[in-house]
Amino acid sequence: MASINTEDIEIVDKKDQDSTSIEEYAPELLIKHPLQHTWTLWYYETDRTRAWDECQKEVISFNTAEDFWSLYNHIKSPSELKSGCDYSMFKQGIRPMWEDDANKNGGKWVLQLDKKQRLSDLDNFWLEIVLCMIGEAFHEHSDDVCGAVASVRPKGDRIGIWTADFNKSQAVLDIGRKLKERLKIQPKQTIGYQVHRDTMVKAGSVTKNTYSV
Repeated sequence: MASINTEDIEIVDKKDQDSTSIEEYAPELLIKHPLQHTWTLWYYETDRTRAWDECQKEVISFNTAEDFWSLYNHIKSPSELKSGCDYSMFKQGIRPMWEDDANKNGGKWVLQLDKKQRLSDLDNFWLEIVLCMIGEAFHEHSDDVCGAVASVRPKGDRIGIWTADFNKSQAVLDIGRKLKERLKIQPKQTIGYQVHRDTMVKAGSVTKNTYSV
């Protein structure tokens, strides 16, 4: 890296410089807006030579609205990821895997998208879900939300929003209803909630829905 000649730093005539100091900006322009929780972005990319958990990479954590938008505006959208990759957004300290203590008794609301929806819906749905989570849009049930995963796959993409305890039926159903409302999913179209425990022991390719809205 080339060195900087400190003698060249002061070549600008001070009369031509912007005289506004940082102290003169309005305070509201300098204060970041804290979130209720710290959130962590994870990235998964398939690698058959490595164990599944080794393919999960913790990218960055944030705890203000401004830091979220800075992150969001500098990474690829889910639709730009390679097939076989995931984005996960979870509360700090929770890993995006069933076995994590915060997830092991829970499950997820699942949105199955066909291939044509990758361009029309995947990115919008993902952003709306993340904003719901970090903005505490699930109100009294926000503490039950662990995180969300966007999975890009050849046969159709998938988004799941994970909750901590599948036995808390009222919380789970309220979260599902709020999800449908925010994503503007038609009332006649149902989405299902799958328990992680059922997913782990399933015999075929389809996991039964414990709840539907």
